[in-house]
Amino acid sequence: MDIKILIVDDDDAIRDSMREFIEISGYHTFSASSAEMALEILRSNAIQVVITDIMLGGMDGLELTDKIIRDYDADVIVMTGYSGDYSYEEAINKGASDLVFKPVRFEELLLRLKRVLKERHLTLERDHMLDRMQKLAITDGLTKLYNSRYFYNQLKIEVDRSNRYKHPLSLLLLDIDHFKDYNDAYGHLEGDKVLIKIGEKIKSCLRMMDSAYRYGGEEFTIILPETSGREAVTVADRIRRSVAAEKMQPKLGVVTVVTISIGVTEYIFKEDLVKFIKRADKAMYTSKDAGRNKVSSLFA
Repeated sequence: MDIKILIVDDDDAIRDSMREFIEISGYHTFSASSAEMALEILRSNAIQVVITDIMLGGMDGLELTDKIIRDYDADVIVMTGYSGDYSYEEAINKGASDLVFKPVRFEELLLRLKRVLKERHLTLERDHMLDRMQKLAITDGLTKLYNSRYFYNQLKIEVDRSNRYKHPLSLLLLDIDHFKDYNDAYGHLEGDKVLIKIGEKIKSCLRMMDSAYRYGGEEFTIILPETSGREAVTVADRIRRSVAAEKMQPKLGVVTVVTISIGVTEYIFKEDLVKFIKRADKAMYTSKDAGRNKVSSLFA
């Protein structure tokens, strides 16, 4: 990994010798004589660690630290020759990862830099792991759509938003037709392929603001914010036709199609969440009763 270090000091001799030492230690370095120049470098380069003196002309090193921590993804090591005027706590409270006193021993500075980089790496790994765990907690492992637990959370958020701003909100509930027969005929692995393919088809028909969920075994649901019931019917039919046009080959020499039945409804101001979902469910069963591979709507 190309680690970039920015050295900020208004003393040319200190800045240049420190930069040379850190370059020799294997890091890519930048240097600046002022906080303003440092910010210019930060705007156009992915700097991992900034090493800055506190005493600078114009903006001082603590103000610079505060701005870096607020606006950039970089750690800061603060240097000062005024041990009586600036405390470790003051620097840390500004967000600095460490404080060193001048005259700086370069070997000590290098050890502190390596420690900060190691802690930074561990923090990034932890954040990545937590992000991955969060995604796993809200995602259906097979279809990669959101799961039913996340659906209820997001639907409540969208319902609250709809009530607050009086914006339309629609819900689709869809079910794969004769899915048990398909599984019985071709096996659950082939059935899983159908679920995956339908998940892909659903996502390809939605906007960025829409969200799709695997609701149950072969049931899916879709939240359509800022969408009237009439518009939602158009979206539903687009999904229905996209799925029906897909040719499945569950075994050699067999080509078949899978269809879905969809129910559509629009949220009513201040309506109970359960009633909203049940109405979509009822509309979906209307599609089933009408012969399947249909879109039915039910509005209050």
